[in-house]
Amino acid sequence: MACAFAPTGAPNTLNPHSLEVNEKSCPVNLNTKSIGTDSTEAITSTTEKPEHGPAIYGINHDNFHRDFLKPDFDPKEMRNIVSEAILLAGGGVAILLQIANPGVGAGVNEHSNFVYRPIDRLRTTMTFVYCMAFGTPEEKKTIINMVHRAHDPVKGDGYTAHDVELQLWVAATLYAAGVDIYEKTYGKLNYATSKAVYNQYAMLASSLRVPPEMCSKTQKDFWEYWDRSLTSFTISAHAKNVANDLLFNNRGLLWVRANLPLVRLFTAEWLPPNLRDAYGLKTSTSRRALYKVYMVMIKTGYPIMPRFIRHFPRNYYMKDMRKRIKGMDHIIGPDMV
Repeated sequence: MACAFAPTGAPNTLNPHSLEVNEKSCPVNLNTKSIGTDSTEAITSTTEKPEHGPAIYGINHDNFHRDFLKPDFDPKEMRNIVSEAILLAGGGVAILLQIANPGVGAGVNEHSNFVYRPIDRLRTTMTFVYCMAFGTPEEKKTIINMVHRAHDPVKGDGYTAHDVELQLWVAATLYAAGVDIYEKTYGKLNYATSKAVYNQYAMLASSLRVPPEMCSKTQKDFWEYWDRSLTSFTISAHAKNVANDLLFNNRGLLWVRANLPLVRLFTAEWLPPNLRDAYGLKTSTSRRALYKVYMVMIKTGYPIMPRFIRHFPRNYYMKDMRKRIKGMDHIIGPDMV
């Protein structure tokens, strides 16, 4: 799941969200290293990073936000968004946005396998997102600690999966993608709902051990960070390898391969133009026309589907997670990060 995208060909902008309604401050967010200083300080700050010592897993880390595990934590606005199956349509965009960050791209390319295990990768991602939104405190503890143990071996030349700046970017893509696809389907959120969703998604950053001082206070700052990051990334060979494995997979299950043309269409139209071009994805008048036809079908047909269909992935993956936890079966492992 992943991002806020500019319409194809939009001039000098990479997200569709008007900043006019986002000027007011929010108490928590996913953005920059701004606390008591200029709130637009970029995540790419040259502030010296601490040495990475032995991993302190998930909930025992100083950065972990304990409110996330309170039994009365009720992120209902975020739940309304992540419950929708339509968000899965943005999976390709989400991944390509994440790996556009060179550190994330290197980690995924060198420690994961999209060619042979795309379904396992999907299960891992959805287990994490659904558990953070709907899981019990104990289930969240289990999944969070599994994620951080799985990240331990993910390190290489110039990157580590425990780097909080990389985790911040991953959390940002989860928030931006979910909101963008939901609004493409149902229309723009009102200010109060948008603010609530924004704060609740920030808890995902906490579960990934992003410290509070890296979180900005306004949505305006977030989108400025988002646009600044996207324009600063250079798509690496690592990222292109992952994108090719994901979008042109010729070894996966037949039904997965059959849907790849549609995935490529949506991915190309939803990516910011500079990233789409850097990944070598194509668009054209005919492709954009086909995309618009699909979007009309989604906007008119999807919202009237029965809820049990729209929420089927959430129910399926939550049931699968609980079965695996009970049986101590494999849920998240080193090759699933």
